[in-house]
Amino acid sequence: LKPGRVVVLLAGRHAGKKAVIVKQSDEGVKKGRRFPHCVVAGIARYPRKVTKRMGKKKLAKRSKIKPFVKHVNYSHLMPTRYVLGQELDLKGLVTEEAMGKPEDRKNMNKKIKELFESKYTAPEPTRDEKATSAEYFFRKLKF
Repeated sequence: LKPGRVVVLLAGRHAGKKAVIVKQSDEGVKKGRRFPHCVVAGIARYPRKVTKRMGKKKLAKRSKIKPFVKHVNYSHLMPTRYVLGQELDLKGLVTEEAMGKPEDRKNMNKKIKELFESKYTAPEPTRDEKATSAEYFFRKLKF
């Protein structure tokens, strides 16, 4: 599991939600998490359906995204075939120091929210593998 891979969380509060791997730790950490895990950034609340008839104000309101960032055990992840490469530069936003402090974590979530919403509202016009993986990531799983 490499950074940029889109995964589906299988357990916990965000079970069934999609996320992107930001950083992985195959051996685990000496203190705290002694299991193989990774840091993921995902979507807790997906954007809602929009149509052509909706105005700009309503479209902006329905395009909001609520993100989350957390450490997840590898056994609670299901990798997908999709990879979000350089489009989402989450490595610079998500740090261990910010994960520890509540104020920093709140600011980090705001920055991730802005990044996700900007990528969702202004996708790349090309029809290649990168565009389809971004479309998949921002679409809610239906099961």
